[in-house]
Amino acid sequence: MDLRKLKTLIDLVSDSNVSELEITEPEGKVRIVKGSGALVQGYAPAPVYAPAPGQMAAVAPLPEPEEVVKGYTVKSPMVGTFYRSSAPGAKPFVEIGSVVKEGETICIIEAMKILNEIETDKAGTVSRILCENGQAVEYGQPLFIIE
Repeated sequence: MDLRKLKTLIDLVSDSNVSELEITEPEGKVRIVKGSGALVQGYAPAPVYAPAPGQMAAVAPLPEPEEVVKGYTVKSPMVGTFYRSSAPGAKPFVEIGSVVKEGETICIIEAMKILNEIETDKAGTVSRILCENGQAVEYGQPLFIIE
């Protein structure tokens, strides 16, 4: 998360009745706590802000070890809502273990009331499905792993 966005969030919490705010993004989590300078378990103070007593404390996540992913990652080409099938109750386009061909539709992402069919640009076997049906996804977020 960039510093401008972090500062904006700190200012919003500071000017409101909210005492604590936690934001989760693909890059990690940020937690802003008003009033205490104490550490929150699993978090370390952000280097950009050192609170005085009674002021806001900004905390950032401790780095997590990166998972080594084998295979090709199909990423979301847009922001929207992820759907595994063409309609509620319909059979999903792919399951774990499905063999897919290049250009085959593997999911739908709804953006601005438009259903966009997402095709794989790699042939192989689906080894992981990384999103839940109906989940909001971001641009570049991993959706599937194909080996």
